[in-house]
Amino acid sequence: QICLSLVKLLFYLAHSPLGSIVLLDFQPRQFVMVDGNLKVTDMDDASTEELSCKEDNDCTLDFPTKSFPLKCSVVGKCEGINEKKNLFNAYRYFFTYLLPHSAPPALRPLLSDILNATGDLRYGINETLRAFEKVLHLYKSGLYLQKRPLLLKDYISLKGFRTVEGEDYKCWPSYSHLGCLLSIHSAEEAAAICNSQSQCQSFIVTQQRTWTGRPLASFQSSWTGLIPDTNAVVYIKRSASSGERL
Repeated sequence: QICLSLVKLLFYLAHSPLGSIVLLDFQPRQFVMVDGNLKVTDMDDASTEELSCKEDNDCTLDFPTKSFPLKCSVVGKCEGINEKKNLFNAYRYFFTYLLPHSAPPALRPLLSDILNATGDLRYGINETLRAFEKVLHLYKSGLYLQKRPLLLKDYISLKGFRTVEGEDYKCWPSYSHLGCLLSIHSAEEAAAICNSQSQCQSFIVTQQRTWTGRPLASFQSSWTGLIPDTNAVVYIKRSASSGERL
């Protein structure tokens, strides 16, 4: 969410009515999240000036660990230097820390491609935004889910119940520090996640939604202590419930 919001912001800056705008003091502290969108808190160091040049050799974009040769345009400006400076800063301050983590395994290669392409400046802001929107579409639609055996049949579902909340086993990347709370596309995906975790004996699909509209599921090591909750459905492994009265 943070990276996509940042890319949308940089897309606007690259195509603003004032021309391509560069953020000269590009630091994480210069941004804040407002209603799920990243905003720039300080525009004092923004500029529409692009480096003047006479030849391509005048257009080297330098960073502490990398340098990029750019082209000198016919009007004597370094082509796309503001856009590329913003994008590489987004890569080194945000993408490298946020993109490699927490995505479903099937989407990680696509995010790795974005990471590598922006780190080498092979992508401009237009290509980067398209790549992010493709990943978002796959994520929201569930198209990233690979065909696999149907596992939900191995669970008993109880509508209108949930288990008593409390500290349980933890997983990554959980939305709660007290247990294992993950976003899912469907109960079928939740069953696959539960099967992949040795501690998991049950899960609850809640009415909570993430910013993409995906429901949250709580994975638990037991299913005892059921209490009524009209907005929840608890799924219990048949193997865990065998011999017990529901």
